Amino acid sequence: MNDDVLIIGSFCLTAIVLGLGVPLVRAFVRRADRRDALPAPDTESQARLARIEQTLEAVAVEVERISEGQRFVTKLLAARDDAPKLPPA
Repeated sequence: MNDDVLIIGSFCLTAIVLGLGVPLVRAFVRRADRRDALPAPDTESQARLARIEQTLEAVAVEVERISEGQRFVTKLLAARDDAPKLPPA
């Protein structure tokens, strides 16, 4: 009879430990993951990203100017081919 009580007691204790322990362990792991997931941004990184953004915008403006020049030269070359040619002398 003692073995039956011991088995039932062990089962109840295991059920209680699993019922309370699993959610507690999950909550602890989630908290640890959130803490390690994203570090707080510092001002140095913010300033560096701002400088990179300004540089990228400046490069975009220069590339646009280069492409406008290329379109202009292409237009001039195309107009030159359509121009009337002088007869050979």
